[in-house]
Order: sequence, then C-alpha cells, then structure tokens
Amino acid sequence: MRLKTKTRLSRLVVIAMTAPFLMLTEGGKAAEQVPAKKIFGGIELPSRAAPSPYGFYSKGCISGAVALPTDGPTWQAMRLSRNRRWGHPQMISLLEQLAHDAPKVGWPGLLVGDVSQPRGGPMMNGHASHQIGLDADIWLTPMPDRRLSTQEREDLPFTSMLRKDKFLTVDSRLWTPTHARLIMLAASYPQVERVFVNPAIKKKLCDTWTGDRSLLGKVRPIYGHDAHFHVRIKCPIGAGGCKSQAAPPPGDGCDKSLAWWFTPEPWAKPKTDPKKPAPKPREIGVSDLPKSCLAVLNAPSVASESEVTLGGGATPVAAYAPPAAAPSTTMAGQPIDVTLQEIPIPLPRPLDR
Repeated sequence: MRLKTKTRLSRLVVIAMTAPFLMLTEGGKAAEQVPAKKIFGGIELPSRAAPSPYGFYSKGCISGAVALPTDGPTWQAMRLSRNRRWGHPQMISLLEQLAHDAPKVGWPGLLVGDVSQPRGGPMMNGHASHQIGLDADIWLTPMPDRRLSTQEREDLPFTSMLRKDKFLTVDSRLWTPTHARLIMLAASYPQVERVFVNPAIKKKLCDTWTGDRSLLGKVRPIYGHDAHFHVRIKCPIGAGGCKSQAAPPPGDGCDKSLAWWFTPEPWAKPKTDPKKPAPKPREIGVSDLPKSCLAVLNAPSVASESEVTLGGGATPVAAYAPPAAAPSTTMAGQPIDVTLQEIPIPLPRPLDR
C-alpha cells in the first residue's frame, strides 16, 4: 500500500503543476512550458467521451479509454502503479479474447504489461508508442496458478528469453513451443496488425514454426522485446482521427530484412563529433500532438475507474469491437477451436452518464 500511496501522491503533484496549462485555447502557448509526457502522465482517469484514438501510435492520444480489469479468469495486470492498463475498447476486447484463448494452446494465462495511459499521450518512461490505446505488452512469463499481490506485480522481474553469453540467441532452457504458439495466436486475429518481438525470437519462429506460416509476416523484429511481446491492432473502422500504419511487407519476414538485425549495423553507436556537444533533445509539447489532443486533455473525467472497467454496468466492449472471427492460423497443424459464443463479454464504458 505504501508504494501505491507514494505513486498516487507523485501523480497528484504532477497534476497540480500542470493544471494551469490544461485549460487552453487551441494554439495556446502555455502548454509548451510543461512537456506533454508530464501532463498526460499526471492524469488518472479517462475523458467522458466516445472512444476515439487521435494521431499515430507514437504521437497521439485517446478519448473515452476503458480499463482492463486488474484480474480476469486467465489474466493478471502487472505494474499497477503505472496506471497504464487503459485502451480503446477494441484493444481491451482483444486482450480479453487472447487471454480466453491462450489456454487452448497450452498457455495458462496472460501477465499483461502496459497498454496506455488514461488519455494516452507520451509517457514519462518506457515507450515511444502506446499513445493511442491500440498497443499492449504481454509478458513472456506465464501467469502463475495463484493471484499475485500488488507488491508482487511491482517486483516480479522480467525474464529474458535470450542467452546472456551469446549474441541474439534464444535460450533453449527458457523458450518453449508454447511461447511460439502464444505469439502466433496473437498474430492470428484479424484486427491485429503487428506483433513485435526481439529479432532472435523472430528468427526462432522462422526456423521452427510448423503451423500456418502465412501470418509470420505480422511478427516483426525490433529492439528489446526479449521478455515480452507487443501487440498492435489496426485503427478502428470510422476512427477518422487515427493515423494508420502501412501494412507489413508481403511474405513471412524471414528474409534479408531479418538478416539485417544480425549484422553490426543496427547495434552500432551513432557517430558523433567529440568537439561538438550533442544537442539536447527537445521535449514534445501538447502542440506537437494532433489538435484534438488538447480537447482530450480539457474534457471532463469519468467519475471513477470502476465506472469504465469490467463489472461497472457499462456498455459491453463487444459493442465497439469488430465481429469476432476464429483465428485463421493453426497451431502445429491443429485448428484452434474458438467460437463467438466462447468469447467473454466485458462491460467497460457508460456513454449515457
């Protein structure tokens, strides 16, 4: 409890510091005095509005976000003090569906990391993306057979799937075929656009996956992501303010684009002139984000977290989600048995109160 209280007090301090800059007209200059990450990071609740992402995954915000419950039948949310389990209803629906389906491929349940902040936007630490409520991190550690305490969720260490003594090599003592099935299950949903993993994990999948390989192209290599994978869904239909990402290149991605990660180039330090000090990076301000983000910041909050979380008597997330479909991939040649009736129905978002 001490940790949660301390985190809450820190957030209240940020809110007090940034409050004078929030009530601004469009184009107001005062917000530039406070970095956008401090303003968005200091807000505890989402806006009372229809769910809508604005901008790009790494430069935007979200109105009307809903919260993933801290606990579900087959998931547990981690690092609760960060207050980053908010997202678009379609993202939360996808997480619950993935958690529901995971045991069918041998994974007991999900440990869910960061989704987004209550109103999205830049974060104080940890991510450049996750800004519009359409990204989520899933740990590569299976959910234990008991409920973790709040403190355990803060302290449980990440477990890298890579060997410490060999460059970009998956540790066979830790990696299992079930890890592969879970990642490919995530890639199988039609609303998922990308699944980011470490280049070594992508190579492992390329070398060993014996199921349907048509979805391997969705699994993209990126720095880090050795202890978790990152799920990104498409812009929702009708979300005019959401900037889509180009579709992944054709093919399975097990080609020269993957081989590049195993050369020195991606890991080389940038060349600098020792006679010239590196310029200090400019902090992103609210005016650097889509114009709608100022309105998102100024919008009234929902009354409480419970009002926009499963069990709050709100509109089902499924009302916002695209029609559910059985994943199109197979796991080691075996179809995944997923039907619409089996998908749990969350209840996160009142729009009439």
